Amino acid sequence: MTGAMSESRTPDTEGMPDWEKRFRAPRVSLPDWAWDAPDRALFVSNATGTYELYAWDRATGEQRQATDRPNGTTDGVLSPDGAHIWWFDDKDGDEFGVWRRQAFTGGPHEAAVPGLKPSYPAGLALSRDGRVAVVGRSTDEEGTTIHLARAGADPVEIYRHRESAGVGDLSHDGSLIAVEHTEHGDAMHAALRVLRPDGSPVAELDDTEGGTRELGLEVLGFAPVDGDTRLLIGHQRRGRWEPLVWDVATGEQTDLALDLPGDVSAEWYPDGSALLVVHGFEARSELFRYDLAAGGLTRIPTPPGTVSGATARPDGSVEYLWSSAAEPPAVRSTSGGVVLDPPGMACPPSVPVQDVWVEGPGGRIHALVQKPAGATGPLPTVFDLHGGPTWHDSDSFAAGPAAWVDHGYAVVRVNYRGSTGYGRAWTDALKHRVGLIELEDVAAVRAWAVSSGLADPGRLVLTGASWGGYLTLLGLGVEPEAWAVGIAVVPVADYVTAYHDEMEALKAMDRTLLGGTPEEVPERFEASSPLTYVDRVEAPVHISAGVNDPRCPIRQIDNYVTRLETRGAAHEVYRYDAGHGSLVVDERIKQVGLELDFAERHLPG
Repeated sequence: MTGAMSESRTPDTEGMPDWEKRFRAPRVSLPDWAWDAPDRALFVSNATGTYELYAWDRATGEQRQATDRPNGTTDGVLSPDGAHIWWFDDKDGDEFGVWRRQAFTGGPHEAAVPGLKPSYPAGLALSRDGRVAVVGRSTDEEGTTIHLARAGADPVEIYRHRESAGVGDLSHDGSLIAVEHTEHGDAMHAALRVLRPDGSPVAELDDTEGGTRELGLEVLGFAPVDGDTRLLIGHQRRGRWEPLVWDVATGEQTDLALDLPGDVSAEWYPDGSALLVVHGFEARSELFRYDLAAGGLTRIPTPPGTVSGATARPDGSVEYLWSSAAEPPAVRSTSGGVVLDPPGMACPPSVPVQDVWVEGPGGRIHALVQKPAGATGPLPTVFDLHGGPTWHDSDSFAAGPAAWVDHGYAVVRVNYRGSTGYGRAWTDALKHRVGLIELEDVAAVRAWAVSSGLADPGRLVLTGASWGGYLTLLGLGVEPEAWAVGIAVVPVADYVTAYHDEMEALKAMDRTLLGGTPEEVPERFEASSPLTYVDRVEAPVHISAGVNDPRCPIRQIDNYVTRLETRGAAHEVYRYDAGHGSLVVDERIKQVGLELDFAERHLPG
């Protein structure tokens, strides 16, 4: 590698523990490439110690750090002509800001759309020549607005609604705009609308039937061919995510009906003749090529583990970002070898996961278990709960769980009800009894962990970030006798205050999950709020929070901490100057170090 990436920070590694090396080792994302200039690419790396955007000229090998902000930058888009990089500029991680633009080759940046005030981002799509942008915005005052911005002209509003929405895609010739919206009031299941650049409607597809059915749609992208009106979408008509081709001009829908278990997504090959299919099932994923004319699936060989991103190149090769719980991530190609390998220290491997299936109150629960090599139980055990909640843990590399394993802990990750990847019914089970449903599944897996001899029942740690942090605080209060230590990262702690302070899109999600606002369904918010149970908490609690977090705002965490202080309960709080997590490697290492130290000091034995 050449250019700025070769100047990445390489700290002295002598005596550095493996868990810290995993955070410091340089990493890269799957490079995005420009449709009309495929040698120009954009990727994210932590090479300097902060996650930032990098421009990569693949023809010359030159790489250039494109952004440089104290709290990092990961939200960027390369224009289809490869001439410009667009990136989102917020303040200290609060996710509220504006889009900026700079030349691919470097130079000063500028406000990309000067006429638009700061907002939360709600999607962005660029025309092939980069002179037209479709910009989605979200604010508490306006809800969602979508604007068409042309070079040299003021932006024009083409869509507005109080409920959440977002820009899906812009057709290859710029004549059609796909929008995902939740005007029916169900923030978990979107409908689709296709607009002309003047905002007039072309087509509508709504599987929710006005919100009476819990079936969602998502935009996967327009066919990359001029004049082609085919839109690739995802649907849930058979109880899982699957791709479908919708001709928005004729209304014709081509159901691919792929015979694959689990969730299926797809994107176009560059000539529009085939689809790159990503199949996820039971916490792992694999790739296929689907020929639209012949209708056949061809498997693309990848190692067992997780493909977290993939793209088909103009030469027909496929590049993908792969990892497993044991092996660190790498950008690979079907043409052979590693595509993008950052300089600096190598990332130490970890241990593989064991799959566990446990019968629970809502069906079979899938959990992933890691433990130190050769260790026998019962072990101190960390239940590390994922965020989302509509997300899932997978057989992929994660430095956090690996750090616990290095320190002698078993780690259990539970894909509780609400998780994705196990069918629509499993995800949609998370309604009204929010938080309590997930904890029932965690309790079932915890009972297995103890009865199997894996976990020491007196040394159980409950932890997680975001929604996982919320479940941690809720679990410590609902089942105080079960946990010896709790570590909550950027959590929801006081659900009512969180609702009033959070960004508008998350308010819409909470209304969907709980069936209304705190004023409309106060009993549900009370039952699901950690603050309700704070006086029952017995375990020492460590909380870390970003003071600029728009998702789990700081005021509601302070309310919870005040109640702990009033009781004299054992707790520690770490506040840092960022938003919903940090993109600075040193800061992340500091937080994990504090968590490990807290557990060591407070865990019996």
